[in-house]
Amino acid sequence: MRFPKSLALGAGLVSALGFAPLDLWPLTLFAFALLMWLVVGAPDLRGAMARGWLFGLGHFALGMNWIAGAFRYQDAMPVWLGWVAVGALSLYLAVYPAAAAGLAWRWGRPRGAVYVLIFAAAWIVTEYLRAVLFTGFAWNPLGVVLVMTPGDGLAKLIGTYGLSGCVILIAGAMAYSRRVITFTAVLATVLLAGWLTVFASGDPGRGDRMIRVVQPNIGQQDKHDESFDEINWAKLAGLTGAPGSKPRLILWPEAAVPYFLEEESWARDRIAKLMGPHDAIMTGGDAIVWGKDGKSIVAARNSLFVMTADGEIRGRYDKAHLVPYGEYLPMRPILSAIGLSRLVPGDMDFLPGPGPQSMPLPGFGKAGVQICYEIIFSGAVIDAKNRPDFLFNPSNDAWFGSWGSPQFVAQARLRAIEEGVPVVRSTPTGISAVIDSNGRVLVSLPLGKAGFIQTNLPKAAPPTLFARFGNILPGVFALTLIAFAVALRRRAR
Repeated sequence: MRFPKSLALGAGLVSALGFAPLDLWPLTLFAFALLMWLVVGAPDLRGAMARGWLFGLGHFALGMNWIAGAFRYQDAMPVWLGWVAVGALSLYLAVYPAAAAGLAWRWGRPRGAVYVLIFAAAWIVTEYLRAVLFTGFAWNPLGVVLVMTPGDGLAKLIGTYGLSGCVILIAGAMAYSRRVITFTAVLATVLLAGWLTVFASGDPGRGDRMIRVVQPNIGQQDKHDESFDEINWAKLAGLTGAPGSKPRLILWPEAAVPYFLEEESWARDRIAKLMGPHDAIMTGGDAIVWGKDGKSIVAARNSLFVMTADGEIRGRYDKAHLVPYGEYLPMRPILSAIGLSRLVPGDMDFLPGPGPQSMPLPGFGKAGVQICYEIIFSGAVIDAKNRPDFLFNPSNDAWFGSWGSPQFVAQARLRAIEEGVPVVRSTPTGISAVIDSNGRVLVSLPLGKAGFIQTNLPKAAPPTLFARFGNILPGVFALTLIAFAVALRRRAR
């Protein structure tokens, strides 16, 4: 085959078209089928890994192009450095598809069912490793391309990484089936199994707890400009609306207020005036970390506060999975010396919190919280010992533009499916949404529009199989695929 490396890079670019906002998932299947042909035809292990790496380079570079846009909202570094960041990150992330390709070439040849099964298992394992090694970067797992199809329901059983393995199985059937009917049968099996899983779980419906999700449409360029503080406050206050006869849980975005709520009682009183006597509010803000002397500020935390109408703070969640180069600068003494900075304004790094926890909300049950980026980590968003009634995902999608924000929503939908709990998103500029426990977007606000959502909170479903066992299940699925591959190989001898 001529120009296999160029074809691999091009196939990687095409594969990313299956992610939001385009959602052209059949093209992703075609691209992965081509990758599998290219890898198995490589003359040696090194060639197979090179083709997998080039595929990954195109796959991640196009899928994560929104990262470059984030550099428009800071003045510490040149804007063009955003494209360098996309390229550098893609160079690293492409190592994982390269590893999957190498494992498939080494243990799965010759082409056929054994090769497809090994490739799928290898992809599950390497994608999981991508999510956990070096703080992890789980953005756009392959299984998310099926979130627009009935097949996404399989995430209740085998999680997101198992769903990614199913995408490889479908692509492999496309690549190696001698008859169209075989490919159709594999695709139909995945879609039907996912639909039956959702059907069996039923629709928990909506409860009687009212939520009001606020999207003020505050752009990133105005968010940290003190001259806009009162304008931004007016937007939040106006969209929060007047109290009614029914208690409301008011949900504001990540870092919605520029005040230090624990230290500034006047700021709490200001928020309390917007609330009815039985209302509660969850709002993003910063918490100060004081030094041992109790006077010097040594760091901050990206936090979510729960307040009641008396102006008292009833709970605080601190973001645990921070964004490297966004909320803290790794190796700060070295990198700051060469002119690099974090994207979020400020001289101090944020410190991480302890991890998932369920927060009691007076009159509204229990809420799990995952701030912004944290929602992308499959199996790491819920306190399983204290299961919440819903998961709140305050975010700041103003960084991410027309590609990143829809991808955020797609990954939030997978968390709802996996865990069997509704997910509510509130962002400054969109996309804010209410997602039920089957991953359906019940109502949303589009990008760049100010508005609010007032609706009854969907009910949680009973714990799914994935909610009970987590990422053990995609691991078991990968081992099962390997076992089938070994059995087929022995039978062929």
